[in-house]
Amino acid sequence: MSRKRYHVKPQELLMTGAPTLEGFDIPINEDDAKRIDRLVDLYERHIMAHLDEEYMRKTTWADRLADRIARFGGSWTFILCFAGFLLLWMTWNSVRFLPHFDEPPFILLNLILSFIAAFQAPVIMMSQNRQAARDKHESIIDFAINYKAEQEIDDMQSHLHRIEGRLFELELLLRAIKNRVDAP
Repeated sequence: MSRKRYHVKPQELLMTGAPTLEGFDIPINEDDAKRIDRLVDLYERHIMAHLDEEYMRKTTWADRLADRIARFGGSWTFILCFAGFLLLWMTWNSVRFLPHFDEPPFILLNLILSFIAAFQAPVIMMSQNRQAARDKHESIIDFAINYKAEQEIDDMQSHLHRIEGRLFELELLLRAIKNRVDAP
């Protein structure tokens, strides 16, 4: 989940000397900015921990095994280990003074490679499908949070408009009183 950080904009601090809350024109000090960042990070960790707990509760051991296999099968460790295995296999079966169990064109090696590809692809696809479902769930949560934040912003704006209206009425009242006092 990538959420907007509300922190002090360094360019504003350098230009004006008075930092503001990013996205708003509310002046804040550096301690408040750090506190806001800490609270946002804590909130995100809490949500992610809850999502991880739910994921662990809903997945079977076979699902988690498929995820581990997919994670290893898509890593540089796998590529380097497998490249080393292939190099060792071809060297062993090509050097004259060693006994050969799979002479070139390496038919047994081709069979092993086909077997690995045939089983690795569906396992990776299962893992990707689960990750896509998890991403969809997280995006729904993000949407709900953003929708709630938008509702709160709208509510605050309506309060501000009401306050602004009342201030305008007070200003008019004060002007009327001042005009009466100033009039002979």
